[in-house]
Amino acid sequence: MTLEIGRRAALTRSYTVRDMQEFAVLAGENARVPDTVPGPLIGGLFSYLLGVKLPGRGTNYLKQSLEFLAPAPVGEPLTASVTVTRLRPEKHLVDLETVCETADSRRICQGRALVYVEDVGKD
Repeated sequence: MTLEIGRRAALTRSYTVRDMQEFAVLAGENARVPDTVPGPLIGGLFSYLLGVKLPGRGTNYLKQSLEFLAPAPVGEPLTASVTVTRLRPEKHLVDLETVCETADSRRICQGRALVYVEDVGKD
């Protein structure tokens, strides 16, 4: 896949009550079952997109910033997306916008990612 400004990848996922129960078990003995999707699970959607879809295999995270704007509802589809905003081939760097929205386009999270990709300038 050729990297270019504006290229976008997205993933839609719904988290269930069972997912929240499993998250609480992984979080530790005293963790309560969350009533909204926790930030680490939303961040995991971006991690998947960056490592598998865009830029894809060989991507190394350098920085990630996330701003949570609203609670992420359990049971509703959430669409996470990453969009290339800047390419710096001389440094092997790619800047991306990260966004997560509900099915009705309500933005629940936004941020930026900076990744290292060995072949930024190659087709």
